[in-house]
Amino acid sequence: MAEDQLGPLLVKEPKGSNSGSRAISQTTLSPPAKDHIIKWLRVALYAIFGVSGQASALLLSRLYYKEGGTSNWVESVTQVAGFPFLLPYYISQCTRGSTTVSSSDTVVEPKLSMLIFVYVYIGLIMAANSFLYSIGYEYLPVSIVSLISATQLAFNALFSYFLNSQKFTPFIINSLLLLTISSVLTISNNSTEELHGISNGNYALGFVCTFSATALYGLMLASQQLVFRKVFGNRQSLKHVMDLTIYPSIVASVVTLIGFFVSGDYKLLSPEIDSYELGQASYVMTLVWTAVCWQVSIFAGLGLVSELSALFANCIFAFGLPVNTAAAVIVFGEEMNIVKGVSMVLAIWGIFSYSYQQHLDDCVDETKGSEVAEV
Repeated sequence: MAEDQLGPLLVKEPKGSNSGSRAISQTTLSPPAKDHIIKWLRVALYAIFGVSGQASALLLSRLYYKEGGTSNWVESVTQVAGFPFLLPYYISQCTRGSTTVSSSDTVVEPKLSMLIFVYVYIGLIMAANSFLYSIGYEYLPVSIVSLISATQLAFNALFSYFLNSQKFTPFIINSLLLLTISSVLTISNNSTEELHGISNGNYALGFVCTFSATALYGLMLASQQLVFRKVFGNRQSLKHVMDLTIYPSIVASVVTLIGFFVSGDYKLLSPEIDSYELGQASYVMTLVWTAVCWQVSIFAGLGLVSELSALFANCIFAFGLPVNTAAAVIVFGEEMNIVKGVSMVLAIWGIFSYSYQQHLDDCVDETKGSEVAEV
């Protein structure tokens, strides 16, 4: 009776059969539920750090300009130069030398020339993205920057389709449409969102630069997923995530620093520090913590790309848009009107639509895994 209740958990083996080998084979084909739970715990942590890092960085960037900061190049540097804060942990990971491989195929290390190309390519996109976003932060409210950034999901979907053969289901299409409508509603309401002292021309420039930055960000995430698939061979290693975080950040930092000195902004640095309304110490801490928050957000986004996909990572960051908007309303007193509220609701609806599709995909994967294990 007890044996009947346990069902498939107890399987009688004929005498002389190699039950140990069969148990090992079954374990290999069907990963333990604990591994599945740990994976989603990692995804949850990446999502929390990504959303909180992005929200904090946006607020600090806005604070920099609000309290007297004027250099777009300084703000650009802070968006990509936070990698030194990851180096102690990165060194510890290199010392361990542990790598988790997602398949049974033989591991082939990528060529150095390929890695250099990848790091330079992504680093250049990061540098351009950071400079364009810095202009957006200067001329647009945080809420507008955040909600325009929702269009990066559509750009990422386009690039993912061509680079990663992304499949589109009704729920994913619904998610993209809702997020696009959310952004359009925000843009149509921009006449009431201009910052004090910002001309219409500068406002338009901030909008164009922010929109261009979102397109570049969508391309960058899709490219990062392609790197994980084709260059790293789908190896879900924390070290590889940090490789793709640190080395492109070094390239982006060098490019933005060159722009900082060539443009002559370094001459304005000392007067800017002296005139910063919150004081010199606050000026330094604002830039330092902005760099830290951006680096946390970049690292968390790469973690989500590694675990699932670029489109899912973009989905999570889009889910953080209501957090950014609410934080801007509380911290900077920006207006919260009906149109913006509706756009926030649509954004949340779109994210849940994509999340439900991810849930369906997981159910299908679990079903296929069970069928394989039974065979």
